[in-house]
Amino acid sequence: MKTTSNKPKLGLWTGTSLVAGTMIGSGVFLLPSTLASFGGISILGWLVSSTGAILIALMLGRLSRRIPLSGGPYEYTRVAFGDSLSFLVGWGFWFSMLTAGAAVSVATVGYLGIFFPVLIQHPVNSGIAAVVVIWSLVGLNMAGVKAAGRFQFTILLLKLLPLVMVIIAGLLFFQGSHFQPFNRSGESIFSAISATGALTLWAFGGMEAASVAAEDIKDPGRNVARVTTFGVLLAAGVYILSTVGVMAVLPPEALEGSSAPFADAATQSIGPFAGSIIAAGAVIACLGALNGLIFVQGRIPFAMARDKLFPARFSRLSKRGTPTFSLVVSGLIITVFMWLNYSENIVDLFTYIILLSTLSFLLPYAFSAVAELVLLAKTKDKIDKQKLRLNLVLGVLAYFFAMWMVVGVGKEAGYWGLILFLSGLPVYALIKWQKA
Repeated sequence: MKTTSNKPKLGLWTGTSLVAGTMIGSGVFLLPSTLASFGGISILGWLVSSTGAILIALMLGRLSRRIPLSGGPYEYTRVAFGDSLSFLVGWGFWFSMLTAGAAVSVATVGYLGIFFPVLIQHPVNSGIAAVVVIWSLVGLNMAGVKAAGRFQFTILLLKLLPLVMVIIAGLLFFQGSHFQPFNRSGESIFSAISATGALTLWAFGGMEAASVAAEDIKDPGRNVARVTTFGVLLAAGVYILSTVGVMAVLPPEALEGSSAPFADAATQSIGPFAGSIIAAGAVIACLGALNGLIFVQGRIPFAMARDKLFPARFSRLSKRGTPTFSLVVSGLIITVFMWLNYSENIVDLFTYIILLSTLSFLLPYAFSAVAELVLLAKTKDKIDKQKLRLNLVLGVLAYFFAMWMVVGVGKEAGYWGLILFLSGLPVYALIKWQKA
């Protein structure tokens, strides 16, 4: 893979916007409802996931200095371990995007239900609406990169508006009693923090955006680490403050059953008009996040096919320069996920899907951490001993955090996640068979 130096590059601030904008999407908009059953202890979960996300961001930044090429965890694993493990990482990364796309579509329908209540009155209605949203954006991406780019740019600046409004409302109408009891889950404190940490970590999915697009960042050996860290810090601050704001306004009983917690919080604290603004802003943010996910979903198997690690058909481009076949297959898989484990409660569906998605991107993070240790071992004689020890400690911490969060996703999501990863092995064997 060669770098191209003659095309426009993203600087420090635009690169930070790329990372933060990829993360700050639908993840935070429905999570307060998911976390309501745990109570105030979920804020500790946010702090744990934020700390871990910073560790992983620093690790990705260090790897980007060694390997300033696009591909992120897939490319790092490929350099350290070769084709076999890099295929599994790419496969898992692809499925993390697919399951995230399914979850984002659920969140989008939840907020559309504010304007069209019929969409959330029955699970079938919600599912059909989510599929319509998914395939509308698949079609938009098939129309060309410029069309998808214009859509993404138009809505980018509107993402933070509903979050800021709820943060302000939470400060003005703060109710400390809503955080009692501190642990409503009935589980131990450690188990509750592990579970909420795994749930909230999903909102940091996308932190690898700069490393995946390293060749589009100015001076990637230096700036990928900086924009990734700054983006994670910005997202963490927004996530924690906005979750506190929602929980401060809505009692846990009302929050737990809400399919649009930010809109409900704004309606109760400011009035119906504010709730409508929040809901509209949330829909826009969700659509932007879903559009970005669909864009990335089509490119992951395209890149793997270009490296001859995926069926060749995925590497074909349409006349408009888009990987149409890859986009269509990704759209079909998202649609299947929507009906695979459908629940009568839109929050339950969202919770299940984000746990599966979290597992799918945690494993590539874990592989990246081990890849860094392998690369450090190969070049340890060329690195200052103090810096070597620091990098080893940070890399080990990033690895063990990723594995802790894998435990936190629970047995059911872990079971299906293992099946998803293992399902890639026959594909890899078939590709090797065809090459032989």
